[in-house]
Amino acid sequence: MLTALGLDNLSEQVYRTMLAHPQDGVAALGARLALPEAQVRQSLDTLSALALLHPSADREGELRAVSPEVGMEILMARQQAELAAQQLRIEASRAAAAQLIAEYADLRPAAGHPGVEQLVGLDRIRDRLAALTRQVREEVMTFAPDGGQKPENIEAAKPLDLDLLGRGVRMRTVYLDSVRNSPHTVEYVNWLAAQGGRVRTAPALPTRMIVVDRATAVIPIRSDDTAAGAVVLTGQGTLTALCALFETVWESAQPLGSTARPDIHGLTPQERVALTLLGEGHTDDAIAKRLGVSPRTARRMAGDLMERLDARSRFQAGVRAAHAGWLTP
Repeated sequence: MLTALGLDNLSEQVYRTMLAHPQDGVAALGARLALPEAQVRQSLDTLSALALLHPSADREGELRAVSPEVGMEILMARQQAELAAQQLRIEASRAAAAQLIAEYADLRPAAGHPGVEQLVGLDRIRDRLAALTRQVREEVMTFAPDGGQKPENIEAAKPLDLDLLGRGVRMRTVYLDSVRNSPHTVEYVNWLAAQGGRVRTAPALPTRMIVVDRATAVIPIRSDDTAAGAVVLTGQGTLTALCALFETVWESAQPLGSTARPDIHGLTPQERVALTLLGEGHTDDAIAKRLGVSPRTARRMAGDLMERLDARSRFQAGVRAAHAGWLTP
């Protein structure tokens, strides 16, 4: 029951038994649980490392289990610290990706940078992606930050998906959380999963990106107009950074069939991103685009967050959220 908090089943059994029988030593615990003493001692080491055991004040040289109230607080605090560390890693990866994208944003065909190919115009982008798709052998990793997909785009993508999966290509895609509100997109994602593709969602994504065989990446030059142009990157260092970014986001993203639980402040991941963007002064339209929702939904979300914070302005909402610890991972 406590595996979600980082405690394995065997150690949980030992912990529960020590709470029920505080006088038991290692031998008695092993007898009650029908376990060899070596396994009991291993679980005791685990519990000690998690601070669920303390030296007994009444029995010198022996350990006692901390109360369940204290124990659960310790486990939850530890998990929150791990989540905070993971969030910091994600933000660091996003910052690295943003710097990388900015570095290549103003490239021109005559720039002569090795490992960089510029594509101008939607037709050329589509032709290059089609060629890459024919060449892929092992894996395609995609960030799709456009929200719900149009039915005509879905139907056009299905034959390509079947071809790739039929060739044994591993496909992983991260969409925005907002696609959960798009019935035809959810239907498509479930179909894709049935064919062998893997899909997760995140509250926000750093950019649109396709990585093929960990050797070639395609990213737009402008995030606000992905059809205007793109760059194809093949440099080893660049691909290593982009693959690390994908893996970090993928690890924290949620499978479509699951729902991320609100944090201790009652914020969903999407609301946390919206609140951060509010504090940074972004408009409703900018927040809507980042989250893949309509401007009306972004306005409603902003209004709800300001009401919960009893704030009269976006700036005040950001200040109060920061003071209350809402923006701390």
